[in-house]
Formats: sequence, C-alpha cells, structure tokens
Amino acid sequence: MGDVFTKNGFKGWNKAIERFRAHVGEKDIVDVCAKEAIKAIIEDLDGDFFGILVDESKNILHKEQMTLVLRYVNKEGEVIERFVGIVHVNNTSSQSLKKEIDSFLSYHSLSPSQIRGKGYDGASNMQGELHGLKTLILNETPSAYCIHCFTHQLQLTLVALAKKHSDVDDFFCIVTNVLNIVGSSFKRRDLLRQHQVKKLDELLISGEVHTGRGLNQERGLQRPGDTRWGSHYRTLNNLIVLFSSIIHVLKFVALEGPNYADRLVAESLMTKIKEFEFVFMLHLMWKVLMMTNDLSSSLQRMDQDIVNAMGLLTHTKQRLQRMRNSEFQSLMDDVSSFCDKHEIMIPKMDALYFPGKSKRRALDVTYSHHLHVEIFNGVIDLHLQELRSRFDVVSTDLLLGMASLNPLNSFGNFDKNRIMKLAEYYPNEFDSNKLRDLSFQLDSFVVYARGHDKRFFNMKGISDLSKVLVKSDLR
Repeated sequence: MGDVFTKNGFKGWNKAIERFRAHVGEKDIVDVCAKEAIKAIIEDLDGDFFGILVDESKNILHKEQMTLVLRYVNKEGEVIERFVGIVHVNNTSSQSLKKEIDSFLSYHSLSPSQIRGKGYDGASNMQGELHGLKTLILNETPSAYCIHCFTHQLQLTLVALAKKHSDVDDFFCIVTNVLNIVGSSFKRRDLLRQHQVKKLDELLISGEVHTGRGLNQERGLQRPGDTRWGSHYRTLNNLIVLFSSIIHVLKFVALEGPNYADRLVAESLMTKIKEFEFVFMLHLMWKVLMMTNDLSSSLQRMDQDIVNAMGLLTHTKQRLQRMRNSEFQSLMDDVSSFCDKHEIMIPKMDALYFPGKSKRRALDVTYSHHLHVEIFNGVIDLHLQELRSRFDVVSTDLLLGMASLNPLNSFGNFDKNRIMKLAEYYPNEFDSNKLRDLSFQLDSFVVYARGHDKRFFNMKGISDLSKVLVKSDLR
C-alpha cells in the first residue's frame, strides 16, 4: 500500500494552485498546501489513538515557537510520523504550550483523550513533575505516557548531580578550566605530548608498564560533551593518566605564559589540582562514571536490547550501592597512593576540616567525616536518587512490556506477565474482562506465531509485527 500522504494528499493541489495563482500570493498558496497536507494526515489517522512529539525553539527573529509532530499507526499497521506545524507562542511555559496544543487538536477535531504517548526534551517546562507539560497532559489523559530518551536521561543525572552537589560542580569547573588552559594552543598540546612520551619511556625502562599491541597509546585531553556521558568518563580517565604531564604544562604556563592573567590562572589551577580533595573527587567521579559507562554504551546502541539494558540499569544501581556500603577505604587507598606518587600532601584524617584555605572557619567535623559522609556518601546517594527518579517504574514497565512483544529470534523476549502489566496501564482499553481474555489470547498467540505461520518468521522488530498482525487479521 502506498503512503496516503503522497497517494491522496497532493490530489487537489494542482487545481487549488491554479485557482489561486492568478489573484493570491505565494504565502496563500503555501497555506492552502499546508491545510491540504494536514487534512490528508487527519484522514489517515481516522480518529484512532496517536502520540505527540513537541519541541520549542526561537525563529530567526527570536520569537518563541512550538513544533508539533503526530505519531500513529495507520490502517496497514505502519508506524507513521508526520510534522503538522509550527505554532507561534507568547512564551514557552508549560501552560502556554498546553493551551496551544489543545487549540491545535480542537481545530482539527482531534481529542486529547486519544493521546497515548508523548515525546519532549528534558527541560523542566516539559518534564517537570509538578507543573511540566508532561504532567499537565497526564492529569487530563492518564494513559498519555511519556518515555524520555534513556541515553539523554542518563546524561541528565550527571547534570543534576553537578547542580545539586556543590563539590561536584566546583570539581567540573576546575576540570574545564584546566582543559582550557592546557589545550588553548598547539604549543601547549605539543608540550603535553612530549612530556607524555618522556614519562612513558621512563616507565618502560623501570618496568612499571609493559609494551604490547594496543597498550600505551597516545592520549589527549578533550572537553567533555554536554550530552555525551562517555566523554566525561574518558576525560577524567585521561586526566588521571596524564596528571604529571598536565602539571608540567601548567608549570610552564605559570612561568612563561604570554600574559599575567594566563600565568596567574595556571598557577592557581596547579595549586588546586594538587590538593588532596581534588584528587579524591577525581577518583570518586571517575569510578562513578566508569560504573555507568557500560550502561551508557548499551543505551546508545542502534540494536539495543531493552531487556538487557534494563537489567544493566538494575546492575548499575546495585553496584553503586555496594560501592557506598563497602568501598570507601579502597578508594582512599587509591587516592593516597596517587598522592604519594605525585608528591601531594595527605591531610590528617582525624583533624578538623577547614573549607578552602581559611583556618578560621573550621567545621565541627573531621576531614575523614567530610570526605566519607558529605562527599562520598552524598555523591553516590544523589546519583542513585537521580537514577531511580529518571528511570522510574512506569517507564520501565512500559518498555519491558513492549520489548516482550519483539518478534526477534522467534519472540525470544516474550514474557506474558510483562505484557499483562503493560495492558494494565491502559484501563480504558483493558477492563477486567478484556484482561482475562488477553491472558488466554497471549498463550495461544505465542504458540501459533512460533510454529504455525511463516509470516511471523524472520521479523526484525515490532513494526514488522504490527504490519503482519493487520494482514493476518489477528488484531
């Protein structure tokens, strides 16, 4: 079957254009074309359920606007996404966006009660639990669930961690400034590489490192990307490995920098990164990011298996909890060893903690308490809290339910209980009687699909399953 948009949507356009070309402008013709296109999309939707994808931005004149996309399954079982318009809004508050969405749907005789899915970015006006657009629509249409991109959600946990924990925020500010100073010129980057090669030769001679294929490759320092979890992990990993070379470059800039400001900043940064607390934060954040790096890689795979990804998420949370419960001392041992190697002073752990350099603002806690409770426990607790809130039970149940319907490998992930749980989230479509019927139907379906109908063999995803179900009239 052809695409209804190209099959029917353009039928009346030539006549409309000829009719108006003589006495109207191009803008009017474009408006007519847009109305015809949306009309074809609405007819293809045919009053069925749909999802909405919403984003906000500014045009070239800096006027706020909202883009709207409809997502639905057509009569042939094909998943269709159609851009339906750009709406100018007075502001991008959740209330303003909600009003414009309602107005658009009403104008095209679409009911908000038919919404069964939503997609937004991670901004607070979209995802806010109290007043976000997601919540405003969900309050009126309880089955209009939103599952945000899991890879982006993972990145947002790091953003939230930095915003909510001042020590983490300060740490990444220092890291960013170090990267800016060390990487601001070819000369400094060459100096970093030369010192790295020299140190490697010394380590090879001493036997501390060994040669081998893939070992001891040249490393560089790159700024971590705002939306790339793995780039933060690699940056901190390289910062640990290249620490002595970074100190070497900062010392060079502090002595021979082109101006007083650069020399002052380099000297200040060199002092900060040679403090025990910075080294502690460096190793702590590196370990935290290392534990979640596998999860990040899994979520970014094009062929990701949702069931495996959810299992990896659970494992990551358990691993972080074990780290909190029993691995503080091993981290301290690693930090102390690093400090000995780089001649960094280790403070007395039973001494009172002084924030910054002030000797007059001693807190009524020891240095050990500050590192263990306020930083180590605080960072891990906050990270776990963000992971639990952003990867909530509803999103997990919905995804696992859909993954259980994936026909790949002869319905290898089929799980009747998860599919039943998925159906329970849609009480308007599945009352108690229909749930009972569904339970029996699923038992029969999986046996039939796995062994009796070749149309269900070698399918690659749920979209293929949807089309086969329509053709076989097994909906």
